[in-house]
Amino acid sequence: MSEHLHARLRQTINYLYHQAPAFSKRMAAADLTPAQIHTASELAHLPVLRKDDLIALQQQDPPFGGLLAVPVSQLRRVFQSPGPINDPEPNVPDAGNWSPGLLAAGFQAGEVVLNAFSYHLTPAGASLEEGLRAVGCVVIPGGIGNMEQQIQAMASFGATGYVGLPSYLKALLDKAAVLGVHLSLNKAFVLAEPLPPSLRQELKQRGVAVFQAYGTAECGNLGYECEQQDGWHIPDNVIVQICDINTGEPLPHGETGEVVATLLHAPYAIVRFGVGDLSSIIAEPCACGRPGLRLNGWQGRVGAATKVRGMFLHPRQLADMMARFPAVSAYQAVVTRADHKDYLALHVVLAPGTDGAALAQAIQQTARDAIKFQLDVIPVESLPADAPPIRDERSWE
Repeated sequence: MSEHLHARLRQTINYLYHQAPAFSKRMAAADLTPAQIHTASELAHLPVLRKDDLIALQQQDPPFGGLLAVPVSQLRRVFQSPGPINDPEPNVPDAGNWSPGLLAAGFQAGEVVLNAFSYHLTPAGASLEEGLRAVGCVVIPGGIGNMEQQIQAMASFGATGYVGLPSYLKALLDKAAVLGVHLSLNKAFVLAEPLPPSLRQELKQRGVAVFQAYGTAECGNLGYECEQQDGWHIPDNVIVQICDINTGEPLPHGETGEVVATLLHAPYAIVRFGVGDLSSIIAEPCACGRPGLRLNGWQGRVGAATKVRGMFLHPRQLADMMARFPAVSAYQAVVTRADHKDYLALHVVLAPGTDGAALAQAIQQTARDAIKFQLDVIPVESLPADAPPIRDERSWE
């Protein structure tokens, strides 16, 4: 890792230590001072901060758990992701740092791009738009839904690019074919769910070159594909370590562990943040000539949270929601996948005499409002006593 990155790390740690109260407490709990962290390897002395830790900090000290190093009034946007987790957006261009990945995928100034990420409360839509604008693209702020209108807009404006979920891109192309509408799409920048090789190949056969990226609401861009499509290049404003899931110790390159990120900018103390995903580091130089390390794709999840349709579903979210329905004695969320699309069902065991149809409708409405998921409610006679709250039956072949 370059001395330039280490210098930025030292500057960031020193600033956050003096400006973000919860970060200074975290350092003190580890018996650390900024003077003891000179390089990325010394970050390992600081225990990993996990998503549940972040939620707890924000509940104790809203809205940002004492990790924000600037006044809220200096932010551009504030978001709330499932969990719930509050996410700040600094008032700087391309705060999520998506433009390097978009440029590597061939996006160019002046071309029209559909942004099919949600703009409602969560960061993805606005964050990807900032990246597209930094490149100079013209953005159709599509979000999710209104598919026919999005297709008409893409056709009217001659859209050649797409950012969003890969499964939604397929659905758009399928719908356009049914409507008989010709689209000029030739490139796509996709993230937030796995990209099976079969889906990438299908989209390629339909004239769309697909480039995969990787990131989180808290961290923004953590990796992106170049034209070689051989791993995810780690951006130069973040330190990504692959760590042992039990000890938090960094692992040698090539070994699989948890992705742990440290952002090298000052507004928010995302330092040694365990994102919950598994991957490994590719240290060999990429044939594209870009320097730096790469992530070897997504290799699974660490904890119990499951990503469905690009959003995390937390067991605690389910527990909080189902506590409102005492007529349900047991439940289990079941995730399946068909035709490159995720489906979410909630299996419920009902108390005798319960009006199943009315309860299912109430649960569905509550799920849309409380956890931002659409799901099917399926009454079952029983569930195993040790049934996990979420069962993932998807295959990524």
